[in-house]
Amino acid sequence: MGLSEFIDRNMEAILDEWDNFAAAQLPAASRMNAGALRDHAEEILRAVAKDIMTPQTSEEQSQKAKGRALRAVDAAETAAETHAFLRARSGFDINQMAAEYRALRASVLHLWAAAGKSGLSNYRDMMRFNEAIDQAVAESVAFFSTKLTEERNLLLGMMGHDMRSPLHVVQLSASYLAQLDLGDRVSVAANRIIKSSIQLKLFLDDLVDFNRTNMGLGIQIAPVAVNLASLFADALEELRVSHPDRLIELQVTGDVSGIWDPHRLQQVLNNLVLNALKYGMRDAPVKVVVVGTPRRVEFEVHNRGRRIEQPTLDHIFDPLVRGSEARSNSETDGSLGLGLYIARVITIAHEGDITVRSDEIETVFSVRLPKSSVKGA
Repeated sequence: MGLSEFIDRNMEAILDEWDNFAAAQLPAASRMNAGALRDHAEEILRAVAKDIMTPQTSEEQSQKAKGRALRAVDAAETAAETHAFLRARSGFDINQMAAEYRALRASVLHLWAAAGKSGLSNYRDMMRFNEAIDQAVAESVAFFSTKLTEERNLLLGMMGHDMRSPLHVVQLSASYLAQLDLGDRVSVAANRIIKSSIQLKLFLDDLVDFNRTNMGLGIQIAPVAVNLASLFADALEELRVSHPDRLIELQVTGDVSGIWDPHRLQQVLNNLVLNALKYGMRDAPVKVVVVGTPRRVEFEVHNRGRRIEQPTLDHIFDPLVRGSEARSNSETDGSLGLGLYIARVITIAHEGDITVRSDEIETVFSVRLPKSSVKGA
């Protein structure tokens, strides 16, 4: 008896073992009945049994073993993909779902061996079975990951949108309290709320932008005539208010006017300066140097502190990545590591470039922007 026929004849016994294993995947399985635990398992097995009997070339078998089986563009959703969707919706994590397939593979081969059907003559069936299971795993994992990404993007988008209004109310209320003559304690508390709300707004801005880029929507920019001297002066004054114990200097040389999105460039500056404030020496100033030439403007953010090692520099603009300096600095607790990534994305949207250099004396982030030819995105 071939393995395909064995699966068809022993479907119930195989599914019983599947049910028992799936029921042990807690806590998600505790909320599911027997029917939900078995969802599409029989369809997956029948598809595997059919695949074993389907003639295939060695190349087709090789691709399937790697989870890369050819598939029509308009092909219907497979049982493995539907299973992944239902497991994701039920609260299974990807490791639990993958473990189900390992258990399924082991159950089929164990039962087949126990029935005395897995001799050398059936080696081909075993190989084809493993290839089919590998393809099902690949389909499930890919579909599971896609659904989780879609749900995460939706959640981040909703959170970024819905938190803006209450945050604005907090900022206005704190500003109102700070202006009242209610004593030093109230004034100090109000200023702390203002500082924290500014930091939270910057975090939300980065989160929304990260979500947009992750969904392939890009960064939106609205270029207008801008003078970076006045724009950066105002932006740094706000940062000085929220960081009264730090010294932030601005030096401007040449013509620094151009066609850019002022909100976005202020976002770049804020992210770079906040990064410098986090990791720079507290008794040393953060310096912003802006230089204009006939065709472009370059601005740099300098901070004194420990040298950033090359492995960290190589990935410093990657999203959700922080180096050892961040992990050891208590001021960065709660940070997602999006600021430098967003700064880079905005710079690229303006057709510019951003780089970083670091030595034993200081770390410098440099942004170069053309004065014109911004297409927008």
